[in-house]
Amino acid sequence: MKKVFIETYGCQMNVYDTDIVKSVLLKNGYQLAENEGEADVVLLNTCSVRDNANRKVYNRIHNIKHRKNGEPVHIGILGCMATNFRKQLLENPKLPIDFIAGPDSYKRLPQLLEALNGSAKRSDNFDVTLSEFETYSDVYPTQTGGVNAWIAVMRGCDNFCTFCVVPYTRGRERSREPVNIVDEARRLASEGYRQITLLGQNVNSYVYEGTRFAELLEQVGEVDGIERIRFTSPHPKDFPRPLLKVIAENPKICKQIHLPLQAGSTRVLDMMNRTYSRREYEDLVLEIREVYPEMVLTTDIIVGFPTESDAEFQETLEVMETVQYDSAFIFKYSERPQTVAQRKFPDDVPEAIKTERIVRLNEVQKEHSLMRNRAHIGQIHEVLIEAEETKKSSEEIQGRNDGNKIVILPAGDYGTGNFVRAEITAATTNVLKGRVLSVLDK
Repeated sequence: MKKVFIETYGCQMNVYDTDIVKSVLLKNGYQLAENEGEADVVLLNTCSVRDNANRKVYNRIHNIKHRKNGEPVHIGILGCMATNFRKQLLENPKLPIDFIAGPDSYKRLPQLLEALNGSAKRSDNFDVTLSEFETYSDVYPTQTGGVNAWIAVMRGCDNFCTFCVVPYTRGRERSREPVNIVDEARRLASEGYRQITLLGQNVNSYVYEGTRFAELLEQVGEVDGIERIRFTSPHPKDFPRPLLKVIAENPKICKQIHLPLQAGSTRVLDMMNRTYSRREYEDLVLEIREVYPEMVLTTDIIVGFPTESDAEFQETLEVMETVQYDSAFIFKYSERPQTVAQRKFPDDVPEAIKTERIVRLNEVQKEHSLMRNRAHIGQIHEVLIEAEETKKSSEEIQGRNDGNKIVILPAGDYGTGNFVRAEITAATTNVLKGRVLSVLDK
């Protein structure tokens, strides 16, 4: 039996897909290697959202070949780079890879690997077909452990934001049958998972024969043993009032929403094809806080999108001041091949200005994160224990509250995967600190 080592880059969907790949390979008689050194096959499950991720993969390919010291090893490229850079990967004679497979082709991996034993040429050994139907609903992923399990409820994206390559690398939206998702949640609960995260490129666009995301959340919430339900990543265009009410009123659904802004200027948002204006976004925030005032809000922001002026960047700062996010992921704009932005909009904002803007946004966000975290001091939170010691100290344990904020507590025999009641006693920009009051038996 051949041993396979898989290395994963990029978003959580890629992590979930790696678990699907593991299940497919194990079912077909392959073993999983602990590291690349003992593997006969190394698979790199890749991301294509930013250029830096691509460079890392190219470097890893050469490092893997070098570390094997001449021993035979096959290298396969999976994921978004496989579909987005197929031509470059297959036709570069200096790139020591043997095959590629796109996100909808993982069931064919055993055949692609078997072809390596024959005379198949690299240029013939690939499958990057994008499916209109594949959801892997018949594959139960090999979960990677921890206290949280992931369930992909849909795949693909129909939004076609001009800066994003996902619709071209993962295809169009298609949703799994609700009963199939609920069955997977029950199976995970039987394995001891108490928290699940529903996953999709645009998760709140989920719809299957009339069942929408709000109804799906309610159905998953009825699964015994599952105590917390999260979801990622949503789009601001898909937050109807019924969905907000379900989030606010169902005790199992976590009170945290990731609400990507991307830019504060309506003109820039229009160039991005985000389908909402600044006013509409701010109105949605007001509605969310009307329905549930303490909702934790996080966001994504891109600085330096083509033609973004200083005044338009200032609009992004104004939205940040208005919303006061609990945390934010802030990135410099990076051209991606095949996107509309790459074809139509020259990347004309100087790198130095992008750097100035990202530094400024990060400074503002640190202020807001610290302020919002300090507001929790004195409150009692339910914390799900994730680790029996932190990276910094064996005398502390780590968990997360309902709002997905890290909570550091003094070490104790509470058990990973259990809930405790904790009083928040201090806060930093990134974490809450507290003391355990009692262990909860849910």
